[in-house]
Amino acid sequence: MAATAAKTDDVIDILNNLIETCRDGQNGFAEAAEKLEDPSCRSFFLEQSQQRARFVGELQQEVRSLGGDPEKTGSTVAAMHRAWIDVKSAFGGGDHAILAASETGEDSAVKQYEEAFDSGLPANVQTVLERQYQSVKQAHDRVKAMRNRTE
Repeated sequence: MAATAAKTDDVIDILNNLIETCRDGQNGFAEAAEKLEDPSCRSFFLEQSQQRARFVGELQQEVRSLGGDPEKTGSTVAAMHRAWIDVKSAFGGGDHAILAASETGEDSAVKQYEEAFDSGLPANVQTVLERQYQSVKQAHDRVKAMRNRTE
């Protein structure tokens, strides 16, 4: 728990970082879904992509309510990670490789949320992030379980 409350600009920066993280997840889940062979995995990934899009909208609204300008893109690192998934799947990595790469992306998302909680966020923002975090954590655990089944 943070001992001091974060400044508004710091809260906006944290939220914009999470917007980028969620946008990365949205794009990553959508692109991975196109490459997955297992229909149940594909369906789950498409649902998660839509969920992350909703999270982006919620976080952007929080930034606006604080007087900030919300982030509109994902990160370059995530774009490179998705390109790596393309290469792995092109060389026969199959669902296991895609799920393993997706799990790595979800590890990062979980970490980003956990770091945000240590920043002294206002209670209303903390509530939104806690709800989103629970969903992100559940998605991570499910992707990990899917990956384990493909070993």
